[in-house]
Amino acid sequence: MANLIWLVSALLVPLVWLVSLFTGVGEEMSHVLVAVLAGFAVVGAAFQLSWGCELAEQDIPPALALIILALVAVLPEYAVDLHFAWVAGVDPSSGYLDYAVANMTGANRVLIGVGWASLVIVLWLRNREKQLHVDNDQRLELGFLLIATLYSFVLPLKQTISVLDSAVFFGIFIFYVIRAMKSAGASHDLVGPARWIDDRVDKGGRWAIVLLFLVYACGAIWFSAHHFADSLVAIGKTMAVDEFILIQLVAPLASEAPEFIVAILFVIRHRPSTALAALVSSKVNQWTLLIGALPIAYSLARWSVGDASPPTPSAMELSSRQVAELLLTSAQSLFAVAVLADLRFTLKEGLALAGLFIAQWFFPGNLSRYLFAGTYLVLVLIIGFGTRRKQQEFLKLLKAGR
Repeated sequence: MANLIWLVSALLVPLVWLVSLFTGVGEEMSHVLVAVLAGFAVVGAAFQLSWGCELAEQDIPPALALIILALVAVLPEYAVDLHFAWVAGVDPSSGYLDYAVANMTGANRVLIGVGWASLVIVLWLRNREKQLHVDNDQRLELGFLLIATLYSFVLPLKQTISVLDSAVFFGIFIFYVIRAMKSAGASHDLVGPARWIDDRVDKGGRWAIVLLFLVYACGAIWFSAHHFADSLVAIGKTMAVDEFILIQLVAPLASEAPEFIVAILFVIRHRPSTALAALVSSKVNQWTLLIGALPIAYSLARWSVGDASPPTPSAMELSSRQVAELLLTSAQSLFAVAVLADLRFTLKEGLALAGLFIAQWFFPGNLSRYLFAGTYLVLVLIIGFGTRRKQQEFLKLLKAGR
């Protein structure tokens, strides 16, 4: 019954917003109500994408499933972030460039500070286990995450994100997919609503449901994402709340929530390493595909209004705040890799990730961002290079990502 309730809810929640939008009722709503309804529509669509991809994985080669899952997993986050980047390109004075960086950095920090940390905390609450063991084959994802993270430190140094950076990040992702295709294993067992559906339909019915999920979810995201994003901006301005922080925290939590819930279900069903593997893979995708897509969307928007020509793509110029946020995000990512380098994730490490993440929101200034980034980097030196064994584990990750 619980699985059926989840399914029906995920289908109905986007419908509420879509009916409001197409009947014109949405035009009369307050920004808060629009943000709530459109935001829940994105969440419901994200659940559908998650279940659809899990079901599809049962009938296609694991290597192909890896590529599809990688692209679809970041779709809700893409929709919001690329909207900000596009508007920034069309109207540079809109301030939306700040929001694009806010959403991208927030999504990556939420994934680690909430997603990764919650797994080891739930494991302790559930089984009183204080350590999560990471599968050995996760060195591949961690290796590529380390490479992408090391390159990401270039962005705050040069204070731009350009199409050249897109090429580097996309290249890292492509090499990751090629390596992963060679080592991809069998499909994972299903959990939750996906398993409930799979137990009740044949292959034909399964694919019909997958198609329904994908088409309906993509349509819901298309008609919801920019309303959700713009409403968050309007709420921040109307209520004197820093819209940068609002977009950095609320939007990623909405789009990432389904993935977190699925991962936590794996932990509850005694498969914590599978749960962590899914979120590590998502981090690789977001730290390559998502950040790489922003300057492309921005440049295309500049061309659309005639302010740039195709031979001269426009770089996204970063403000001092964006530089600080990017540096903090890169430092957190490096610390997260250091934590998992020895293929063990302890409760203390999870609490450190969660604690530092939560503390950041109480001190939003640029100086505090640099202090938190410095704290992460000091912890990297202590945890990642404190012993010869840790140093060797880091070298293994670099070799795995080559």
